[in-house]
Amino acid sequence: MNILVLNCGSSSVKYQLIDVDKKTFLAKGNVERIGMNGAVLTNMRSDGDEIKISGDILDHTIAIEYILAVLLSKNHGVIHSKDEIHAVGHRVVHGGETFTESVLIDDTVIKGIRDNFEIAPLHNPHNLRGITACQAHLPNIPQVGVFDTAFHHEMPSHAYIYGLPYSFYSQHKIRRYGFHGTSHEFVSHRASELMRKELKKLKIITCHLGNGCSIAAIDKGISIDTSMGFTPLEGLLMGTRSGDMDPSVILYIMAKEGLNYSEANTLLNKHSGLQGISGVSSDMREIVAEMNQGNKRAKLAFDVFCYRIKKYIGAYIAALGGLDALIFTGGIGENSPDVRKAVCEEMEYLGIDIEKTSNTSKEKEKIVSSPKAKVSVYVIPTNEELMIAMETKDICAKTAKKK
Repeated sequence: MNILVLNCGSSSVKYQLIDVDKKTFLAKGNVERIGMNGAVLTNMRSDGDEIKISGDILDHTIAIEYILAVLLSKNHGVIHSKDEIHAVGHRVVHGGETFTESVLIDDTVIKGIRDNFEIAPLHNPHNLRGITACQAHLPNIPQVGVFDTAFHHEMPSHAYIYGLPYSFYSQHKIRRYGFHGTSHEFVSHRASELMRKELKKLKIITCHLGNGCSIAAIDKGISIDTSMGFTPLEGLLMGTRSGDMDPSVILYIMAKEGLNYSEANTLLNKHSGLQGISGVSSDMREIVAEMNQGNKRAKLAFDVFCYRIKKYIGAYIAALGGLDALIFTGGIGENSPDVRKAVCEEMEYLGIDIEKTSNTSKEKEKIVSSPKAKVSVYVIPTNEELMIAMETKDICAKTAKKK
């Protein structure tokens, strides 16, 4: 079964065509700078064949048209007909309380996604554009919405309710939702496979560390708490996001600097985090390079980043009542031994102890905990696209049974 997985942003579309039965991709790529000069599509087949195509890609409908054209291309394609795409799986960032699992997309679902625009204005509108574009180009092919928030929907109320008047939750649904759900779910399942233990018998902490960062406490396969909240701004220090802070700080800054809502939102989401503290970069590789050259602000950014992760791990061990496995994933989690080392230092009393040779080895997927450690520490590459494809296949199968 071939499933086209789409992740649509404001000016980009990331995609993969996946043979979900073999769990391998046939082709993958992205369209960048949609609606701007210099728009380009980059496509790579599983055999390494790569092509870049520039053009006037004015909107998401045209972007999907370009993607389908390259997938069907005689010289660079992987399919001969649109009929070889059996379903489309869409990453939708925010499901709110409307969607607690993946769903087959119909008019009611589209309305639900649109109803959540208000709480996810930076993401859901673009996700919906991808859906409507596919409806235009692939009208007879089932489409499935897979929501970043869905994996966290079983969090207990004491983990998701904020210390605000309850009416803000009951009337406006202001609460912790959590994100990166497909990633946290994928790596926790993979960890259980590597440990050869049932997921329902494990207490796991998953650290998704990239430009956006979040941690989840997973008990018996269920997310019982996670660091991101009402939006992806809460929690850990990130590439350009502030993460946790005293709410009155932003009110104070807005008054002092005369910032409006939009300017304050940009400050917190685009100019803070690693970038804001270091003044150098939001890229951890550049932060570490500058730190090693003696840049004190880069060192400070690195230390704040790792310290916050360490704090959350300690808190989640308490929430879980123990820990069997700690997982690092995402661009930083998978590729920065410096971060893993700094996070896990002096945590032996909690059973966490990593081994230097394993931590710095070139293996993609690996166990990095020492033989004496009570907690298994893994590096597991995430595969959100495969997770979305698997969810899409399951939803299509369930729908077919109902018919």
